[in-house]
Parts: sequence; structure tokens; C-alpha cells
Amino acid sequence: MLTRRDFGLGLGALGLTHGMPAMAQELRIMKVANTAAVNDPQQCFVTAGQHPKLNFYRPSGVDVEYVNMSSMTQALQSLRAGHVDFGPAVPGIMLPAMAKDPALDLVSVYKWLPRNANVIVVKPGSPIKTAADLAGKRIGVRSQGDTGIVVTRTMLAELGLKDDKCEYIAIGDGAPAGAAIDNDRVDAMVAFDTAAARIELVGTRLRYVPITPKFAQVGSGWICVPRKLLKEERKSLVALLRGIAKSTIFSNSNLDAGIDLHWAVYPESRPKGRSEDEARKELAFIMKDRKESWMRRPDDPDQRMGASSLAEWKANIEMAAESTRNPKLAEELGDPNRLFSNELIDEVNAFDRKAVVEMAKSFRL
Repeated sequence: MLTRRDFGLGLGALGLTHGMPAMAQELRIMKVANTAAVNDPQQCFVTAGQHPKLNFYRPSGVDVEYVNMSSMTQALQSLRAGHVDFGPAVPGIMLPAMAKDPALDLVSVYKWLPRNANVIVVKPGSPIKTAADLAGKRIGVRSQGDTGIVVTRTMLAELGLKDDKCEYIAIGDGAPAGAAIDNDRVDAMVAFDTAAARIELVGTRLRYVPITPKFAQVGSGWICVPRKLLKEERKSLVALLRGIAKSTIFSNSNLDAGIDLHWAVYPESRPKGRSEDEARKELAFIMKDRKESWMRRPDDPDQRMGASSLAEWKANIEMAAESTRNPKLAEELGDPNRLFSNELIDEVNAFDRKAVVEMAKSFRL
């Protein structure tokens, strides 16, 4: 079983050192703020390419190191302090924070989750039928720093409703969250699709309530970096994001292989207490929707991996202003073009996409 420390020796044995930096110290390790708090196999859209058999990062002089975070707030603080190089950007949290703190100068450089992966789940017999019914209810979230709070506020604001009478209750993940729903400690849960799927796996029956139409049209995950890093380490960022784009396409095309590669790179994330086949079935269920959310919608006019648009960032500002009840947010943020950048995207996509798909389809570890 390969571990992270095997890479230096393994690359030479596999004949994959061509194009590698001449000296090990030239390798730029890009630290990512990981708010999942674990090296979960759903991260294979990044991690698959770290395996020597794919080798999507190191020949270009970069690699990824995960730094676990408890919340988006902690991730933003770590980016501001320079403890990590890149992290997830959730506009509903990031934009108000940037408006309050001008020193938090972040720019979103890659949209890793172009479809909306947020869900509302309730018990099958719940009277909640639409997002509007969340007003005044007890809303389950993973933690008090979780994006579920902002997502709920955003959807209610879209409907002209307030969340001032909502109670947000941290119920965690998996079995604890399922117990909270089963025992009526909460009326609904707002979370990412993967979190809801994990609850279903522990035996809790759920009914999915549609998210609001306007919110449903925006993506739900970007990668942001300090503006200084974008200016000073452009080449490394292109290499990093190209590796992510290739890993994403590979894992979408062959999810089983993506999971195998993640487990090989991060053996501590392998299942414990159950067979690998059982774990794989669980992961296939958890990621049944997520793997498609990694990819752009077929009707998206811009099919480049990672690309953003000014229109969606204006929509993000508008929704954040509504959810925070701050009508001056757009004014405080200034030019919306400064919030995102597509300047790396053409270079990031400068690879043979079909070749990656074919590699994935025929891949054997």
C-alpha cells in the first residue's frame, strides 16, 4: 500500500520522474484548508491525481497538503494569516467577511462545484413541503460554523422571508444527525448532498425538499486564494488547478478508480470495521449526486473546467446581501470583478480532456 512517503522512491521505479523538478526542495507544496475535517474519499476529485500512476501534480512542480479545519470561518482566518494557500469559497460566508475586513483580500480562481449541491431534507411525514416552510423552524446543521445556516438564510431571503425565528441546531454527521431527525430534535436539515446521503446510510428515511429556483442556478463551491499569491505564484496555481481539473474528470469518469487512488494515497481513510466492498457501495451512494455536481451542466455556455462568470458573482452578492440584510454589501465590496478571476482558466484547461477520460475508463490500479 502506497503512502505519501513512498512517492519519492515510487516515482523513479515507475518511470514517472520525467519533467520533475531537479531538486526535491523545488516542489511547491500547496496547503489547502479542508473543512470536511477528514481526508474523505469524496476528496478524490483532488487526490486521485496525487497517485504516482496518474501523477497529475508533481511533474509540474506542485503537490497538495490537506490542513483540516473545523469551519469555513476558520478556513478564512487561515487564508488571511497565510497558514494555507487555498481553500473553499462559499460566497454567503466569504463576501460579508471581505466587506467587514478589507485585509481579507481573496479572489476565487476556480469553480470546483459548478452545480448546486445543497439540499433540504426532512422526515417523510413532515409538513414541510417547500423551502418557505423553513421559516420559524428548527434547522439542523452540521455545526454552528456550517454553511447550512447561510444557505437557509439565502433561500428564505430569496422568498422575501426572514430567518429571525429559526433555531439552528448543530447535529453533526451520520448517525447523530439521523437520530436528531428521527427523534424530532429538528424539523429539517440543510446540508450538502453528501451529508444527507450519509444520514440515509445509517437507516434514517429522508424526503428531499426542493431548494429555491434562483439559488438552484448558482454553483456551490469555488477555490479561493489570497490575491498576493495569485500575483506571485501564477505558475504554481496553474499547475495545481490543472491537476485538480484532470483529477475531477478522471474521478467523474471512473469513480471506483478515484476512490481506490484516494485510499492508496491516504491509507488512513480506508474503511475500518467493514469490508471494502461494503465501503465502496456506501461511497457510491454518498457520491451518486456529487460526482455529477463536479461537472458543468450540459447547457452551460462555458464548458471550461473552473470558469466563473460576472453574472453569477453579481447574483452571489445579491443573495449574500439579502441573507445578511445588508443592502450596502455590493457598495462595500466594490467592483465585483475583483472577487473572481478567469485569468488562469485557459492555461488550466490546456490538456487533452478526452485522453483523461479514456485513461480513466481503462485504468487498473
